[in-house]
Amino acid sequence: MAERVEVMLSEEEVDRRIQEIGEQISKDYAGKQVHLVCVLKGGSFFLCELAKRITVPVSLDFMSVSSYGGDTKSSGVIKIVKDLDEPLRDKDVIVVEDIVDSGRTLSYLLDMLKARGPKSMALCTLLDKPDRRVIDVKVDYTGFQIPDEFVVGYGLDYDQRYRNLPYIGVVKFD
Repeated sequence: MAERVEVMLSEEEVDRRIQEIGEQISKDYAGKQVHLVCVLKGGSFFLCELAKRITVPVSLDFMSVSSYGGDTKSSGVIKIVKDLDEPLRDKDVIVVEDIVDSGRTLSYLLDMLKARGPKSMALCTLLDKPDRRVIDVKVDYTGFQIPDEFVVGYGLDYDQRYRNLPYIGVVKFD
């Protein structure tokens, strides 16, 4: 089955929205340091662009969680592939994710991270698909709410392809 990618959100739209989120986080965390926890691999593109636009001190850490494999839908089976390097105790943590879909992975992840004793925890996502939500997850900073389409680009992939697209595209199968 062949696929093609159609633009959903242009590079300019994505860039403008990330700037706005960075400004809001900077305002909300004025006088504090934020610890950004990136969910790899997809979140890395968003994290880099977001961190550059936050004006308060920022520290970073990374973790890798898998629930998709090579499919277009979450399997519901969550696996920690790489855990954090730094403790979260007493830090103002913002979890940075590329997309919130069913909520299964993030619900599990957020519960696990909250148990590590951060001072505060927020969730920031580039894309939110509320129509796919199975488990309610509170998103504090959202780039875009999108319809139930399989999207790629800006770190999001289909079977490890298309992450490097500078825009958000929809995968169409012919």
